[in-house]
Amino acid sequence: MSANVFMKTTGRFVGLVLFQVLILNYLNIGGHINPMLYIYFILILPFATPRWLLLMSSFLLGVTIDLFNNTLGLNAAACVMATFIRSAIINLLTKENEITNEEPSLRFQGFIWFLYYSSLLVLIHHMLVFFLEIFTLKEFFTTIIRVLFSSTATIALILLCEIIFMRKERKTIFRK
Repeated sequence: MSANVFMKTTGRFVGLVLFQVLILNYLNIGGHINPMLYIYFILILPFATPRWLLLMSSFLLGVTIDLFNNTLGLNAAACVMATFIRSAIINLLTKENEITNEEPSLRFQGFIWFLYYSSLLVLIHHMLVFFLEIFTLKEFFTTIIRVLFSSTATIALILLCEIIFMRKERKTIFRK
C-alpha cells in the first residue's frame, strides 16, 4: 500500500467516523431511520487489499463506533461480518477480469453494479446491528422495518457521496 493510498484511506476512516458520531448518531427520524454511513468505508476499500487487513480495518472501524455509542462490540461484529461477506458479493457480481480499477466505485463499476453491491452489504450489516441490538425475535417485524428504512437512508447517503466524489474527480481530470 502506497503512502498516498494509506493517507487517503486514513482520511476516509477519520472523516466517516466523525460524521457518524457527531451528526448521524443524533439523526433518528421517527424511531425507525438511523443512517449508518460509516459502512461506506468498508465498501470502498481497494480490491487488492489483503483479506487480513480488510478484517482488521473493519474491526477497528466497528470498535471505534462502539466506543462512541457504548454498544460493546455490536458494530464491530456487524462490520467484520459485512467485510467477511464482501469478497463473495464482489465475486457474485463481477465476472473474471472485469475489475479494471483499484476500488469499488459508481464511476467505474456503473450504477447497477454499485447499487447491488452496496445494497447487499448494507442490508447484511444493518440486519446484524439491529437484530443483535434487540436480541429477540419478539419484535421481528418492527426490526425488519428499521432495517429496511435505515438501509434505504444509508444507501441514499452512500450514492450521494459517490456522486459528489465522482464530480470532484471529474473536475480534477479536466484541469490536467
